[in-house]
Amino acid sequence: LLVDRVEEISPDKSSIVATKNVSANEPFFQGHFPAYPIMPGVLVVEALAQAGAILVAQSGASEGKLGVLAGLDGFRFRKPVLPGDVLRLEVRVTKMRGPVGKLQGRATVDGQLVTEGEITFAVADVPTAGSSG
Repeated sequence: LLVDRVEEISPDKSSIVATKNVSANEPFFQGHFPAYPIMPGVLVVEALAQAGAILVAQSGASEGKLGVLAGLDGFRFRKPVLPGDVLRLEVRVTKMRGPVGKLQGRATVDGQLVTEGEITFAVADVPTAGSSG
């Protein structure tokens, strides 16, 4: 997982704040980049998606279901995430219609914006052995 700690979940379960302590020993730093290690942007977005999955699971909307990523919109990377940083992940549910929902995610380090954008997800039945589809 890319979430180390859940700091808070709102009482109505519409938002979450979580953190990732970015260690110098993270395996992705070995190749990204050897002379200047930075956390890959796709993993920052994945950390936001994982925090969102925790939130949706807490709400009960996905009980017995499988959450799947359906889309990403508007993500731009403003600041690198370096070894030793504490990545703050803020995610809120902006829309839920049937099995499809949208999350607004924002990642910061020391109060400075790293990235933000919209995550679309869906919850689906968990396939059983032998089923196709």
